[in-house]
Amino acid sequence: MADPWLALELGADPAERIAQVAAAHEAFLTVGAAPDRVRDVVRRSWQRSALLDPEATAPVDLTDDALVDYRAAHPLARVLPLFRDLLGGIAFDGAHLMAICDAHGRLLWVEGHPGVLRRAEAMNFVPGARWDEAHAGTNAPGTALAVDHSVQIFATEHFSRRVQRWTCAAAPIHDPRTGRLLGAVDITGGDHLANPQSLALVRATARAAEAELAADRPLEPGVATVLALGRDEAELRVDRRRVRLGRRHSELLVLLLEHPEGRSGEQLGLDLYGDDRLHPVTVRAELSRLRRALGPELLDSRPYRLRGTVRADFRSVTALLDRGDPAGALDAYTGPLLPASDAPGVARLRRFIDGQLRAAVLATADPALLAAWTATPAGTDDLAAWQALARTLPPGAPRRSLAVARIHQLAREYGLPRATWLQRSGN
Repeated sequence: MADPWLALELGADPAERIAQVAAAHEAFLTVGAAPDRVRDVVRRSWQRSALLDPEATAPVDLTDDALVDYRAAHPLARVLPLFRDLLGGIAFDGAHLMAICDAHGRLLWVEGHPGVLRRAEAMNFVPGARWDEAHAGTNAPGTALAVDHSVQIFATEHFSRRVQRWTCAAAPIHDPRTGRLLGAVDITGGDHLANPQSLALVRATARAAEAELAADRPLEPGVATVLALGRDEAELRVDRRRVRLGRRHSELLVLLLEHPEGRSGEQLGLDLYGDDRLHPVTVRAELSRLRRALGPELLDSRPYRLRGTVRADFRSVTALLDRGDPAGALDAYTGPLLPASDAPGVARLRRFIDGQLRAAVLATADPALLAAWTATPAGTDDLAAWQALARTLPPGAPRRSLAVARIHQLAREYGLPRATWLQRSGN
């Protein structure tokens, strides 16, 4: 297939494809493996959704005044008129819905013909509901957020059986200044949406929203921003220039950001390699190449340090934690710092940030924050966090059942005595 994010190949029979994927879905639920004929993006999403009950519906996180206040304060509220302008025809044609969600998959706005809205309510596709993969399984807005790419999800590709009568296309939206994921725009309807035009439409709408946000919040001249959370290679943005760095240069840039006072070549060598026998010429050569990549105006020497104002996504997380704002820090956290790096200095900093954020979230005992933490790569195997989440939820709540199932799985993997993990989970 030319575009792996499209659901159907040109000329494919939709009915035949629905039957093929339905059989693969049943096989996956039975034996835990999907046949090769399922798209890779869907197979991986099913694997991430495997703990969910395929008959469950998405939980509703926000209602009434809490939803109204949250929407009003969200950055995407500023571009809601644009969404309505570009997608309004589809939203009210009697066959489709337009939906906007935040970075955690919470639906902020769901608009369309009243008859279609009533049908969508049966599966909790309503404002305030949580449609990330951790709570609703494979679906276009949730999967677009998970993989940070526009995607179509067709009929039986949905993990939840209640959603398999629908087809949707969604694209992620980012803050144009920082690159932070803000949410996604989605169109939902019938099988006829499985075409290149619907995917192109949400992609174009997401780019238009980012352009309007950029015009609304102009970039600060000369201020550089580094994005290194959830990425194996960092990206530097300064003015309108974007520079994607290689792994070693990404590590050096993160280390220099963490030490604004500057570092010697020997110190950077230990941070990078953990070996005091390393010849300093090797580090100097790497720094020379980094200076060429960044530009001479950003990197100073004797000691090595960054010039001017350089912001970083991971520094924003720690600053929010220092201000006592764990919800803001978790919202700004898009994943572990340079997760593929094994440089000792980077690994220490990664553990420190994750540990600080984890402790702050656990201390809140807030079910929404605990659920968001357990949905991150660092939190998905965090038994204590799953136990804390289970304790905050009433018996019989769908999300509590999910948490208890995950606790069972992790406790078996860790070899914990049954009494220990049951007691800590409030069972």
